[in-house]
Amino acid sequence: MTEQAAPPRTDAANANAPGHVERHGIDFIAPEERGGSSFSLFWIWMSANVLYLYFVIGGGLVLLGLSVVEALAVTVVGNLWWAVVGWLAVSGPSAGAPSVTIMRAMFGIRGNRIFGGALGVLIGLFYEIINIAVGTFAALALLPHLGIEPGTAGEWIVLLVVAFLSFVFSVYGHGTIMALSPYFSGALALAFVVLGYFVLTAADFGYTAPELPTGERWAMIALGYAIVASGPLSWGTGADYSRYLPERTPRRGIIWWTALGGFIPALLIGGLGVLAATAIDMTDPQQTIGEIVPAWFTPIFLFVVFLGTVTNNVLVAYSTGLYAQGLGLRLSRATTVVVTGTVATVLGGWLVFGAPSFLDTLNAALELSVCILGPLVAVYAVDIVLRRNRYDGRALNDERPGSEFWYRHGYFAPGVVAMVVGAVVSLLFVNSTLFVGPVAAALGGADLSALLAPVVGGLVYAILWRCTAPYNDPARRPGATAPRPERMETAA
Repeated sequence: MTEQAAPPRTDAANANAPGHVERHGIDFIAPEERGGSSFSLFWIWMSANVLYLYFVIGGGLVLLGLSVVEALAVTVVGNLWWAVVGWLAVSGPSAGAPSVTIMRAMFGIRGNRIFGGALGVLIGLFYEIINIAVGTFAALALLPHLGIEPGTAGEWIVLLVVAFLSFVFSVYGHGTIMALSPYFSGALALAFVVLGYFVLTAADFGYTAPELPTGERWAMIALGYAIVASGPLSWGTGADYSRYLPERTPRRGIIWWTALGGFIPALLIGGLGVLAATAIDMTDPQQTIGEIVPAWFTPIFLFVVFLGTVTNNVLVAYSTGLYAQGLGLRLSRATTVVVTGTVATVLGGWLVFGAPSFLDTLNAALELSVCILGPLVAVYAVDIVLRRNRYDGRALNDERPGSEFWYRHGYFAPGVVAMVVGAVVSLLFVNSTLFVGPVAAALGGADLSALLAPVVGGLVYAILWRCTAPYNDPARRPGATAPRPERMETAA
């Protein structure tokens, strides 16, 4: 099936044009306001994921004591979660709404304010803070190469500039982000290709990992997998960027272009981090990178780190603004971006200038975030299967008591129970620097949270969904009656 051609743009659609502040937030996107093809999703996800953080994570796997082969294997397997991110994105064109609105189908109107809006804001703020911190560190390391010594006040100014650039494009919204993403992607990718050459020529391919007991090695492999998987698992927002596509856009293109846009840079840059760790100390790569690259490339590398964190934060801040609207706040999307961005800037300042160890704080947060992200993504993915990707965007925006997605007292029990059970299971099996679950401790420190939490959460949701009214009545399940012709598209 070929993709549907973009319809003529209307005045309403022009409100989402580049350079205009997007009018839509979590509301329904009418068919006449949609257009484009799924290939555009590749560039938007590519621009957000040509990211220095993956370089740090790759090096961190070697610091855990893994061999190069083990670290590369973990990088591949952990990033396979990008296929699920692509799957979640198919719900955008179907509903004409962002992920936080669609999740009302899984948790109910009130339940979604907790498990969709509140959790989404917390997760989004966490990644905004990380990006502000990394971007600030890179900018501060770059300034001396330009002959500038900022001083204490100047350091705070740098942080504010990083934050401003991170959020200004998010305020303008979807159209502006889509227009700029190919240029950001190309520039960042070119710089990492050059970096790859220097890393490959300096890497120690005879590197030998330290000897570890078998049980401890498997525990470190599981921990590394959890850290890598936290990257794609944090992007349960695929519908935010696909919702402007026509409803009949083939699913295959949406899945592939979304998944590849995240998987390719995450895999390649993470792999470079693994190889770089055989040649330099990856506890502070922004300082030690000069040992394997020529002097002229060091400032370019630092600028790429800075720019990559900004482009990643553009998407993070955009989705965080939508999640904030999902809390029930009667604020425009642009306003919620500004509010959440201000909070992230303040907390980013603490992480840069007050936290005792940035790397330890980062790893601990990534490890624990999987406890929530795994079940959340699993519930969302399973719901798309159970409903056969049939979402009524107009009904999802009806928040009145008694509406279709009000369920019982505003909560949908299968989603709420699945999230609680999945999170508890995850905490039992997690092994982080802040907390070690009792089962993980009994298994010698093996962290199985990233493996078990999504499986348990998704399975519990599927079982309860089949046993809870109205879906315990087969006649009322999706697909019991003939589907509408315009929704008979297949994955092909």
